[in-house]
Amino acid sequence: MTKVIVREMAFDDVDEIYEIEKKSFSMPWSKASFYQEINDNSAAYYYVVGVDDTLVGYMGIWKILDEGHITNVAIDPDYRGKGYSKQLVSYVLGEMKKLEVHMFTLEVRESNIIAQELYSKFGFSVEGRRKKYYTDTNEDALLMWMNSNGED
Repeated sequence: MTKVIVREMAFDDVDEIYEIEKKSFSMPWSKASFYQEINDNSAAYYYVVGVDDTLVGYMGIWKILDEGHITNVAIDPDYRGKGYSKQLVSYVLGEMKKLEVHMFTLEVRESNIIAQELYSKFGFSVEGRRKKYYTDTNEDALLMWMNSNGED
């Protein structure tokens, strides 16, 4: 039976998370960036999702007052399409709501329809565009927003 866990990211997770990062993004963050986020950024919250004894993904969010800005969500390509990103996002949003965070933002590549559909399932909607946000391809980012209070 498959055991799925979601928990806070630890320093010991960075090597595995970095491998997922490299497989997932054309402009991956460095290991140093992850260490800095975990150690030095008091606004940063990072979580991992594991299947049995293997880390398969992570999510980062910055808590700024009562808003959360999702920095990254990545699932190892070998584990995509199995619902782990949905479990991870659901867990993290729940943890943030416990911390009185009810408004969330993120940027997503215009071409990343799968991620957009995932975020839409949680109530995110496209509210803007950042032109040429991704410097590797000059692709636009869609700015997605969600307010779980039901307020605008």
